[in-house]
Amino acid sequence: MATARVSKSANGKAHTAPQALYQRIRADLEENILSGRWPPGYRIPFEHELVESYNCSRMTVNKVLSGLAAAGVIERKRRVGSFVAKPLVQSAVLHIPDIQAEIAKRGEAYAYELLTRKRRKATKDDLERLGIDKSCDVLVLSCRHIAKGRPFALEERLINLDVVPPASEVDFTRVPPGTWLLGHVPWNEAEHRITASLADDIALKALTLKKPAACLVVERRTWRKNKIITSVRVTYPNDLYQLTARFTPTGLRS
Repeated sequence: MATARVSKSANGKAHTAPQALYQRIRADLEENILSGRWPPGYRIPFEHELVESYNCSRMTVNKVLSGLAAAGVIERKRRVGSFVAKPLVQSAVLHIPDIQAEIAKRGEAYAYELLTRKRRKATKDDLERLGIDKSCDVLVLSCRHIAKGRPFALEERLINLDVVPPASEVDFTRVPPGTWLLGHVPWNEAEHRITASLADDIALKALTLKKPAACLVVERRTWRKNKIITSVRVTYPNDLYQLTARFTPTGLRS
Protein backbone atom coordinates (compact mmCIF):
# COMPACT_ATOMS: atom_id res chain seq x y z
CA MET A 1 0.00 0.00 0.00
CA ALA A 2 1.32 3.47 -0.79
CA THR A 3 2.40 5.64 2.14
CA ALA A 4 1.04 9.15 2.05
CA ARG A 5 3.60 11.96 2.14
CA VAL A 6 2.88 14.43 4.93
CA SER A 7 3.76 18.12 4.88
CA LYS A 8 2.73 21.18 6.87
CA SER A 9 0.61 24.09 5.78
CA ALA A 10 1.36 27.74 6.60
CA ASN A 11 -0.48 27.44 9.91
CA GLY A 12 1.60 24.43 10.90
CA LYS A 13 -1.18 21.85 10.49
CA ALA A 14 -0.07 18.59 8.91
CA HIS A 15 -1.81 17.45 5.75
CA THR A 16 -1.41 14.66 3.21
CA ALA A 17 -0.11 15.46 -0.26
CA PRO A 18 -3.09 15.12 -2.65
CA GLN A 19 -1.21 13.01 -5.21
CA ALA A 20 0.04 10.54 -2.59
CA LEU A 21 -3.45 10.25 -1.09
CA TYR A 22 -4.97 9.68 -4.53
CA GLN A 23 -2.53 6.82 -5.11
CA ARG A 24 -3.27 5.33 -1.71
CA ILE A 25 -7.05 5.39 -2.19
CA ARG A 26 -6.77 3.90 -5.66
CA ALA A 27 -4.40 1.17 -4.46
CA ASP A 28 -6.80 0.27 -1.63
CA LEU A 29 -9.81 0.01 -3.94
CA GLU A 30 -7.90 -1.99 -6.55
CA GLU A 31 -6.66 -4.40 -3.88
CA ASN A 32 -10.21 -5.09 -2.69
CA ILE A 33 -11.32 -5.73 -6.27
CA LEU A 34 -8.29 -7.76 -7.34
CA SER A 35 -8.37 -9.99 -4.28
CA GLY A 36 -12.01 -10.91 -4.90
CA ARG A 37 -13.23 -9.35 -1.64
CA TRP A 38 -15.33 -7.10 -3.86
CA PRO A 39 -16.67 -9.37 -6.65
CA PRO A 40 -18.13 -8.19 -9.98
CA GLY A 41 -21.35 -6.28 -9.34
CA TYR A 42 -20.36 -5.29 -5.81
CA ARG A 43 -21.27 -1.70 -4.95
CA ILE A 44 -18.20 0.12 -3.69
CA PRO A 45 -18.60 2.80 -1.01
CA PHE A 46 -20.31 6.02 -2.05
CA GLU A 47 -18.19 9.11 -2.67
CA HIS A 48 -19.19 10.71 0.64
CA GLU A 49 -18.27 7.50 2.48
CA LEU A 50 -14.80 7.48 0.92
CA VAL A 51 -14.38 11.19 1.67
CA GLU A 52 -15.13 10.48 5.33
CA SER A 53 -12.96 7.34 5.50
CA TYR A 54 -9.89 9.00 4.00
CA ASN A 55 -10.51 12.51 5.33
CA CYS A 56 -9.99 13.96 1.88
CA SER A 57 -11.74 16.17 -0.64
CA ARG A 58 -14.58 14.99 -2.84
CA MET A 59 -12.46 16.04 -5.83
CA THR A 60 -9.76 13.50 -4.89
CA VAL A 61 -12.30 10.68 -4.55
CA ASN A 62 -13.96 11.61 -7.84
CA LYS A 63 -10.58 11.54 -9.57
CA VAL A 64 -9.91 8.03 -8.21
CA LEU A 65 -13.29 6.70 -9.31
CA SER A 66 -13.03 8.34 -12.73
CA GLY A 67 -9.62 6.72 -13.23
CA LEU A 68 -10.91 3.28 -12.27
CA ALA A 69 -13.91 3.70 -14.57
CA ALA A 70 -11.67 4.74 -17.47
CA ALA A 71 -9.58 1.61 -16.89
CA GLY A 72 -12.72 -0.56 -16.99
CA VAL A 73 -12.32 -1.67 -13.38
CA ILE A 74 -15.59 -0.16 -12.17
CA GLU A 75 -18.86 1.03 -13.67
CA ARG A 76 -20.34 4.32 -12.49
CA LYS A 77 -24.11 4.66 -12.58
CA ARG A 78 -25.60 8.09 -12.11
CA ARG A 79 -27.59 8.40 -8.86
CA VAL A 80 -27.02 4.73 -8.08
CA GLY A 81 -23.31 4.41 -7.31
CA SER A 82 -20.18 2.70 -8.53
CA PHE A 83 -19.92 -1.06 -9.03
CA VAL A 84 -17.11 -3.51 -9.71
CA ALA A 85 -17.17 -4.16 -13.44
CA LYS A 86 -17.90 -7.61 -14.79
CA PRO A 87 -14.97 -9.31 -16.59
CA LEU A 88 -14.90 -8.44 -20.28
CA VAL A 89 -14.64 -11.94 -21.67
CA GLN A 90 -14.69 -10.56 -25.21
CA SER A 91 -11.25 -9.01 -24.61
CA ALA A 92 -9.63 -12.42 -25.09
CA VAL A 93 -9.14 -13.97 -28.50
CA LEU A 94 -11.41 -16.75 -27.30
CA HIS A 95 -13.84 -16.15 -24.50
CA ILE A 96 -13.23 -17.80 -21.15
CA PRO A 97 -15.92 -20.45 -20.86
CA ASP A 98 -17.85 -21.45 -17.78
CA ILE A 99 -18.02 -25.20 -18.41
CA GLN A 100 -21.03 -25.64 -16.14
CA ALA A 101 -22.95 -22.93 -18.01
CA GLU A 102 -21.89 -24.29 -21.41
CA ILE A 103 -23.20 -27.76 -20.63
CA ALA A 104 -26.46 -26.36 -19.24
CA LYS A 105 -26.86 -24.22 -22.36
CA ARG A 106 -26.71 -27.38 -24.45
CA GLY A 107 -29.61 -28.76 -22.42
CA GLU A 108 -27.52 -31.53 -20.90
CA ALA A 109 -27.44 -32.66 -17.28
CA TYR A 110 -24.32 -31.37 -15.52
CA ALA A 111 -22.36 -32.90 -12.66
CA TYR A 112 -19.04 -32.01 -11.09
CA GLU A 113 -16.47 -33.78 -8.92
CA LEU A 114 -13.49 -32.33 -7.08
CA LEU A 115 -10.77 -34.96 -7.37
CA THR A 116 -7.90 -33.35 -5.45
CA ARG A 117 -7.28 -30.13 -3.52
CA LYS A 118 -3.99 -29.03 -1.97
CA ARG A 119 -2.54 -25.78 -0.71
CA ARG A 120 1.24 -25.45 -0.87
CA LYS A 121 4.21 -23.23 -1.59
CA ALA A 122 4.60 -23.10 -5.35
CA THR A 123 7.02 -25.67 -6.71
CA LYS A 124 9.40 -25.00 -9.58
CA ASP A 125 6.87 -26.55 -11.97
CA ASP A 126 4.06 -24.42 -10.48
CA LEU A 127 6.06 -21.23 -11.00
CA GLU A 128 6.81 -22.25 -14.57
CA ARG A 129 3.11 -22.83 -15.26
CA LEU A 130 2.24 -19.47 -13.74
CA GLY A 131 5.05 -17.77 -15.62
CA ILE A 132 6.56 -16.10 -12.56
CA ASP A 133 9.80 -16.46 -10.61
CA LYS A 134 8.66 -15.10 -7.25
CA SER A 135 7.66 -17.64 -4.61
CA CYS A 136 3.96 -17.69 -3.71
CA ASP A 137 1.28 -19.86 -2.14
CA VAL A 138 -0.89 -21.76 -4.59
CA LEU A 139 -4.09 -23.76 -4.46
CA VAL A 140 -3.79 -26.88 -6.63
CA LEU A 141 -7.10 -28.28 -7.84
CA SER A 142 -8.08 -31.18 -10.04
CA CYS A 143 -11.71 -31.72 -10.96
CA ARG A 144 -13.93 -33.54 -13.41
CA HIS A 145 -16.87 -32.08 -15.32
CA ILE A 146 -19.61 -34.49 -16.42
CA ALA A 147 -22.25 -34.06 -19.12
CA LYS A 148 -25.17 -36.50 -19.51
CA GLY A 149 -23.42 -38.94 -17.20
CA ARG A 150 -20.20 -39.04 -19.22
CA PRO A 151 -16.88 -37.41 -18.24
CA PHE A 152 -16.70 -34.22 -20.29
CA ALA A 153 -13.49 -32.52 -19.18
CA LEU A 154 -10.59 -32.82 -16.74
CA GLU A 155 -9.61 -29.48 -15.19
CA GLU A 156 -6.18 -29.09 -13.58
CA ARG A 157 -5.79 -25.63 -12.05
CA LEU A 158 -3.38 -23.49 -10.06
CA ILE A 159 -4.70 -20.41 -8.25
CA ASN A 160 -2.22 -17.80 -7.05
CA LEU A 161 -3.26 -17.25 -3.43
CA ASP A 162 -1.01 -14.22 -3.07
CA VAL A 163 -3.31 -12.50 -5.58
CA VAL A 164 -6.63 -14.21 -4.74
CA PRO A 165 -6.43 -15.11 -1.01
CA PRO A 166 -10.21 -15.69 -0.60
CA ALA A 167 -9.92 -18.77 -2.85
CA SER A 168 -8.35 -20.69 0.02
CA GLU A 169 -11.65 -20.52 1.94
CA VAL A 170 -13.96 -21.57 -0.91
CA ASP A 171 -15.60 -25.01 -0.77
CA PHE A 172 -14.70 -26.28 -4.23
CA THR A 173 -16.58 -29.51 -3.62
CA ARG A 174 -19.71 -27.42 -4.17
CA VAL A 175 -18.70 -24.95 -6.89
CA PRO A 176 -16.32 -25.44 -9.85
CA PRO A 177 -13.23 -23.22 -9.57
CA GLY A 178 -13.72 -21.74 -13.03
CA THR A 179 -17.29 -20.73 -12.21
CA TRP A 180 -16.22 -19.17 -8.92
CA LEU A 181 -13.32 -17.23 -10.46
CA LEU A 182 -15.47 -15.82 -13.27
CA GLY A 183 -18.05 -14.67 -10.74
CA HIS A 184 -15.68 -13.19 -8.17
CA VAL A 185 -12.33 -12.15 -9.64
CA PRO A 186 -12.13 -9.54 -12.42
CA TRP A 187 -9.39 -10.00 -15.03
CA ASN A 188 -8.15 -7.93 -17.94
CA GLU A 189 -5.84 -10.22 -19.91
CA ALA A 190 -5.88 -13.87 -20.92
CA GLU A 191 -3.68 -16.22 -22.91
CA HIS A 192 -4.86 -19.43 -24.59
CA ARG A 193 -2.81 -22.30 -25.91
CA ILE A 194 -4.72 -25.02 -27.76
CA THR A 195 -3.21 -28.36 -28.74
CA ALA A 196 -4.22 -31.84 -29.79
CA SER A 197 -2.66 -34.52 -27.63
CA LEU A 198 -2.92 -38.12 -26.56
CA ALA A 199 -4.35 -38.44 -23.08
CA ASP A 200 -1.81 -39.11 -20.34
CA ASP A 201 -2.46 -41.65 -17.59
CA ILE A 202 -4.19 -39.11 -15.35
CA ALA A 203 -6.55 -37.99 -18.11
CA LEU A 204 -7.21 -41.57 -19.21
CA LYS A 205 -8.37 -42.47 -15.70
CA ALA A 206 -10.36 -39.27 -15.05
CA LEU A 207 -12.12 -39.32 -18.42
CA THR A 208 -12.51 -43.14 -18.50
CA LEU A 209 -10.80 -43.38 -21.89
CA LYS A 210 -9.00 -46.28 -23.49
CA LYS A 211 -5.42 -45.92 -24.64
CA PRO A 212 -4.59 -44.37 -27.08
CA ALA A 213 -7.13 -41.54 -26.83
CA ALA A 214 -6.93 -38.27 -28.74
CA CYS A 215 -7.89 -35.16 -26.73
CA LEU A 216 -8.20 -31.43 -27.15
CA VAL A 217 -6.14 -29.59 -24.53
CA VAL A 218 -6.76 -25.93 -23.68
CA GLU A 219 -4.17 -24.23 -21.47
CA ARG A 220 -5.02 -20.77 -20.23
CA ARG A 221 -3.55 -18.11 -17.96
CA THR A 222 -5.33 -14.98 -16.78
CA TRP A 223 -3.96 -11.76 -15.31
CA ARG A 224 -5.16 -8.69 -13.51
CA LYS A 225 -2.90 -5.62 -13.82
CA ASN A 226 0.13 -7.78 -14.66
CA LYS A 227 -0.49 -10.11 -11.72
CA ILE A 228 -1.13 -13.75 -12.62
CA ILE A 229 -4.42 -15.01 -11.19
CA THR A 230 -4.61 -18.59 -12.37
CA SER A 231 -3.25 -21.16 -14.77
CA VAL A 232 -5.49 -23.99 -15.92
CA ARG A 233 -5.19 -26.99 -18.20
CA VAL A 234 -8.49 -28.46 -19.43
CA THR A 235 -8.49 -31.77 -21.30
CA TYR A 236 -11.51 -32.80 -23.41
CA PRO A 237 -12.15 -36.08 -25.26
CA ASN A 238 -11.86 -35.10 -28.93
CA ASP A 239 -15.43 -36.16 -29.77
CA LEU A 240 -17.07 -34.01 -27.11
CA TYR A 241 -15.73 -30.51 -27.65
CA GLN A 242 -14.90 -28.12 -30.46
CA LEU A 243 -13.78 -24.51 -30.68
CA THR A 244 -15.40 -22.12 -33.13
CA ALA A 245 -15.12 -18.39 -33.74
CA ARG A 246 -16.84 -16.11 -36.21
CA PHE A 247 -14.69 -13.22 -37.34
CA THR A 248 -14.22 -10.45 -39.84
CA PRO A 249 -10.98 -9.23 -41.50
CA THR A 250 -10.58 -6.80 -38.59
CA GLY A 251 -11.09 -9.27 -35.77
CA LEU A 252 -13.56 -11.40 -33.86
CA ARG A 253 -17.23 -10.70 -34.46
CA SER A 254 -18.53 -12.61 -31.48
